[in-house]
Amino acid sequence: MTTTPTEGSTTPAADTFRRHDPTRRDFGSDNYAGVHPEVLAALAAANGGHQTAYGADVYTQRLQDVLAEQFGRPVEAYPVFNGTGANVVALQSMVPRWGAVVCTEWAHINTDENAAPERVAGLKLLTAPTENGKLTPELVAERAGGRGDEHRAQPAVVSITQSTEVGTAYTPEETAAICEAAHALGLRVHVDGARLANAAASLGLPLRALTTDVGVDVVSLGGTKNGALAAEAVVVLEPAAVDGIRYLRKMDMQLASKMRFVSAQLLALYDGDLWLRSARHANAMARRLRDGLAAVPGVEIALPVEANAVFAVLPPGVADRVRERYWFYDWDGRPGMVRLMCAFDTTEEDVDALVAQVAAAVAAPRPA
Repeated sequence: MTTTPTEGSTTPAADTFRRHDPTRRDFGSDNYAGVHPEVLAALAAANGGHQTAYGADVYTQRLQDVLAEQFGRPVEAYPVFNGTGANVVALQSMVPRWGAVVCTEWAHINTDENAAPERVAGLKLLTAPTENGKLTPELVAERAGGRGDEHRAQPAVVSITQSTEVGTAYTPEETAAICEAAHALGLRVHVDGARLANAAASLGLPLRALTTDVGVDVVSLGGTKNGALAAEAVVVLEPAAVDGIRYLRKMDMQLASKMRFVSAQLLALYDGDLWLRSARHANAMARRLRDGLAAVPGVEIALPVEANAVFAVLPPGVADRVRERYWFYDWDGRPGMVRLMCAFDTTEEDVDALVAQVAAAVAAPRPA
């Protein structure tokens, strides 16, 4: 049995990757997918000639303008290598040494980053239990107590994940209410946007509608889960919300010397609609998977499918039999619950084949 999924964990299926099969598709994570061909082409195009290092290149400068268009205001964009790095750099720049961050129990910064926010950024996480992965103004107020008490870490930031770790998406109204509550308490708001594209595609809204327009201060903008190789960015929407971020990015080992190759990938995604096309496709495959599994007797769709994740409860023994062909993770919380992720390169044939495998496993006699 596996446990709550961690994005980079070693799995018993590792032997299947010793000889690479370019046709293989799995449903463990959108991180399993390769690099989108348009991103690869952008990397190749950026490879000619010399460019100044450490972000003083034309690609990184262009990225500032492109993300300003996407977010609807001038921004400060800091490309980094990965999502954990983006979250650590962002939160460390937003939280004083004595500060704390309010988030959900399921937040990636709490469950899947090996305590990097605490160990590297030196902050305290104040977690709240939720059933749908979302914070509310009431939970923020509850966890933000103790301000002014020298015996307690001081709440400084509210961090939400969009889309959430359980595949739900905050509506603009929900995020606005959280921002209003947080700002009234003197707290800043950070969005872990590793799958922000999927949330925007699901809601049919531009990125600014989920961030700038509703009061978000800083975004960890995803690229890797949507077709990039190793490319994320901290996007500062409110400059007053951060302090020393340029120095912290270097100190946290997230400053790329050849930054043009990180920025070129983000440009391939966001200077146009590749981010949206890829996210829409992954979401559509998740809906197809939901519908297919819902028709299999004994299978329950456990949570709303609002992005590219499907959480299903399978009959006993079914998950392990299906994992002989397709890899995916069990999910803590309910016996038999699994998480199935779709990516930009998931095909209808992949989805239908997985559903057929589940149906066959359900119908097969259980071993004595």
